[in-house]
Order: sequence, then structure tokens, then C-alpha cells
Amino acid sequence: MKAFVIRWMVTTFAVFVTAPVVGIQYEGLGCLFAASLLLGIMNAFVRPILLLLSIPFILVTLGFFILVINALMLRIVSGLIPCFRVDTMGTAFFGAILISLVSWIVSAFFRGNDGKVHTINQYSRLKEVKGRVIE
Repeated sequence: MKAFVIRWMVTTFAVFVTAPVVGIQYEGLGCLFAASLLLGIMNAFVRPILLLLSIPFILVTLGFFILVINALMLRIVSGLIPCFRVDTMGTAFFGAILISLVSWIVSAFFRGNDGKVHTINQYSRLKEVKGRVIE
């Protein structure tokens, strides 16, 4: 559950940073939170199905079609939430690219060496080693 909340907040921050740059419009932070939550849910459940169905296009375009699917996800969220507007497919395309980049950069601060998302807190301890330590 913590990992989902962290990813949702990262997505919210990414949409907040990207929106003024590419022309995505929203009517307040509540709308932004709702759009980010729906975008996260859509990316978790609908996007894998679309990726599976479009494998031939992804292979032919050498992965470029994944960007089109990301833009499509953003347009679908725009259609479902009236206070969140993405006017054109071009805006959605560039918005999806920038949201992906910002999310990737910000989420790097929450990933451990194992690639999993970890919460950062000030109470972390060093692991105690049992046995002999070579210095």
C-alpha cells in the first residue's frame, strides 16, 4: 500500500510539473489528485492489456508505439474527469513523455538497490552482521 501511495504522489508531482509546460489544464489540486489517481489505476490495469494487444505495433515501431499508448491513457483520463483537460493528441503525447521522464527522475529517490520502491524515513538502521567482519 505504501508503494502505491508513493507512486501516486510521484505521478501527481509529475503531472503538476508537466501541466504548465505542455498545456494540460486542471481546475485545482483536488482535480489534479483525482486525475493522477485515475491515471495510476489506468496504468496498472488497462495499460498492460493495451500493451499486450499492441505487441505487433510495438515491435514494428521499435517501442515507439508505447509512447502513443501512454498518450492515449492521458487522453482517456482527460475524457473521464471533466476538470482535467488535455486538448489535443499532440499535447497528450508530449505530456506523456514529460510525465514519464519526471516520474522516472523523482522515483529514483525512492528505489533501493534491489529495484523495489522503499519509503525513506529517518529511523533506518544499519544491519547487524553476525559472524566475522573483514576490515
